[in-house]
Amino acid sequence: MRKPRVAVAGGRRKRAASQEGGERCPRSGSRAKPPPADGLAAQQEEAVLQAPVCPYHLFRDAAEVTAFRGSLLSWYDREKRDLPWRRRAEDEVDLDKRAYAVWVSEVMLQQTQVATVINYYTRWMQKWPTLQDLASASLEEVNQLWAGLGYYSRGRRLQEGAQKVVGELGGHMPRTAEALQKLLPGVGRYTAGAIASIAFGQATAVVDGNVVRVLCRVRAIGADPSSTLVSQQLWSLAQQLVDPARPGDFNQAAMELGATVCTPQRPLCSSCPVQSLCRAHQRVTREPLSASRSLPGGPDVEECAPNTGQCQLCLPHTEPWNCTLGVANFPRKPSRRPPREEHSATCVLEQPRATGGARVLLVQRPHSGLLAGLWEFPAVTVAPSGQHPSEALLQELRKWAGPLPATRLQHLGEVVHTFSHIKLTYQVFGLALEGQTPGTTAPPGARWLTREEFHTAAVSTAMKKVFRVYEAHRPGACRSSRSSQVSTPSSWKKPSRGQQVLDNYFQPLSSHAAQ
Repeated sequence: MRKPRVAVAGGRRKRAASQEGGERCPRSGSRAKPPPADGLAAQQEEAVLQAPVCPYHLFRDAAEVTAFRGSLLSWYDREKRDLPWRRRAEDEVDLDKRAYAVWVSEVMLQQTQVATVINYYTRWMQKWPTLQDLASASLEEVNQLWAGLGYYSRGRRLQEGAQKVVGELGGHMPRTAEALQKLLPGVGRYTAGAIASIAFGQATAVVDGNVVRVLCRVRAIGADPSSTLVSQQLWSLAQQLVDPARPGDFNQAAMELGATVCTPQRPLCSSCPVQSLCRAHQRVTREPLSASRSLPGGPDVEECAPNTGQCQLCLPHTEPWNCTLGVANFPRKPSRRPPREEHSATCVLEQPRATGGARVLLVQRPHSGLLAGLWEFPAVTVAPSGQHPSEALLQELRKWAGPLPATRLQHLGEVVHTFSHIKLTYQVFGLALEGQTPGTTAPPGARWLTREEFHTAAVSTAMKKVFRVYEAHRPGACRSSRSSQVSTPSSWKKPSRGQQVLDNYFQPLSSHAAQ
């Protein structure tokens, strides 16, 4: 049997909101119908799909759909990038190995640039070329290889999924998008559709951030793409368009188009294979004429439901067409909450004269929550303003390292690192145990590591930033302009006379330089 043609597009993958629902059936009539489902969720989805939608935002007929497919696939065959996961998937005959190769790439590409993923993917597949290899690995090994890639729960869930395939499914990947989403932990609607279409040739759609952008521009959809109504319409359009003969190639072509041509800013419209079918481009070309015929700021409903009121998929009245943006008027970015701010004090505790070389103390984070299972320098949560976190940080250090000498902790500066939903500011301290008897043993949940071991350990990018600040202040270190631009927060209050003895542990580096 001829294996399905395979291709995996690069570019950062952003999930479309509300896409983690059930898979759609092939299109019938003007929009796809969802599969049977139970309860209120099915009724709500059906209601969304039955909401009136102007034909302006749909494809007119089968000929237009066929033209879109042909133009996009012809372009993709000429222009697709040569990427390691594509080569592996195209050359692999074994269906389970092929699906595994696609799965790994799709998970890594979520929220991550393709240039970053290439090296991680290559090392991952060299270390764990099969599902069985990954299933037998330790979580520590997975975290170690994933370190620096971000969104660390992805690696953990990928391994959990491999363990389920090997332990409960006889080593065989589910063959449909519905089964993949139902049976594998961490596999949502997008990932299931990608694996099923690319590895198994199922004619099922995928919608990521790139596809959202392409479809919103091609059909001039200006409403919030994260809303339930718009999200479901985008999935319906994608299902209508997917080529049943080459579903994997088509889905990857749509993502490739969004990643390389139909980009968020400065899209390359002159290189777009579906420019003639693009409503946004048509509006750009006619906008000067439209502006001369209509009142400034008035909604443009010339081609969209002029007699039925405001369309739910058009640009909202509050955000009229911006001539300077061109096709980039679509899609409109939804309002997002800023990340919440948190503050922490952390200390790099070093034994400079330890056997086998200087060592630093790391402790393991809990196995759930942010950065689950990764290693970090001892830290405590602090208020964004107030006094030095002296007592709390000292207690944390003694918890892991035992009694500390009566010496001063140096405040070295701060590191700011933003996660997907948290902006975390670390106040960085350092302490070298110069006069203390070296030891390499640590209680459970802690480790003394050499510098070489630290750089290959399962630590987050934030901790690597913290360590760079510490290293920049070592005696004899060449301080860069970035690392030297650190200061004690002005919001910290000066200690009272009664607290002076305790807070002598915490002196800014500048105090030592003046002595």
